[in-house]
Amino acid sequence: MMTETEPETPTKTATPALIPGTVQFDLASREGGEPHRIYLYTPPGEAPAGGWPVLYLLDGNAVIATAVEAVRAQAPYTLGTGITFGVIVAIGYPTEEAYDSLRRSWDLGPPPGQTYPPFFEGGPPVRTGGADGFLAFIEDEVKPEVARRVPVNARRQAIFGHSFGGLFVLHALFLRPDAFTGWISASPAIWWEGAGIVTRAQAFVAAGQEGTGPEGTGQGAGRLLLLVGEYEQQLAPFQIGAVDAEKRRASFLESRIVDHTREMAERLAPVPGLATTYEFLPGETHMSVLPASINHAVRFAFGAVHAE
Repeated sequence: MMTETEPETPTKTATPALIPGTVQFDLASREGGEPHRIYLYTPPGEAPAGGWPVLYLLDGNAVIATAVEAVRAQAPYTLGTGITFGVIVAIGYPTEEAYDSLRRSWDLGPPPGQTYPPFFEGGPPVRTGGADGFLAFIEDEVKPEVARRVPVNARRQAIFGHSFGGLFVLHALFLRPDAFTGWISASPAIWWEGAGIVTRAQAFVAAGQEGTGPEGTGQGAGRLLLLVGEYEQQLAPFQIGAVDAEKRRASFLESRIVDHTREMAERLAPVPGLATTYEFLPGETHMSVLPASINHAVRFAFGAVHAE
């Protein structure tokens, strides 16, 4: 008896999905140490006469795809979105993971820093305090390499960081206010290591009021955007009754991320030469605020209202 055979189907193959318009390369510091992975997105078409605006992103592995697609989806429709094209530079690490927790602790932590137990048994100790060196790496090595590859507008460069990265952005602002013209700090870990960043902020404010700060040097610090999520200091509805609910409440009391972020915005508002904005994002937790704040960062850096 003859049986009906099933029709043949073409062999199904799959290839890795790439981020359009984006390349990656590893860049090691002249000072030595392990390289960082740099993701570079270049918009289509010719650059504006003054060069592309640039948005630098910390924790690059975790955010590069989100940022690129936010631009690709919105920049072609500027009249509907208010967003133009720009270059994106995401600074990460040679790993397939979203984060390299050990290295970011060192890179993003303001000095003097401390040493903490390993993340896992038998691992290396966790060190903080390398932020000054990391900022120098960005300024002296990453920026020139980016400018060698694409035409950039040095007067329209912004930097974004979240959590520990948000703390780094504030530290960089206070240390080198001429490094960027746009500063985006999402859910900054202001409480970290005794909230030492508050003392630096107070000195920065005092210098600005005395005429020796960003305006007094002739290098205006530009614009600062501070963002925070609704559920970074209280339980989200889906967390109420969870087994770790009390632990989370205790963490909220220690970190006070919403209060600290709002207070930092109020503290910096009077600084001459720095336009400070505070955004409260409803419905977001400490981690869900990350992709939400990326779109705010894109609009902040590439908004048509700020185009020249």
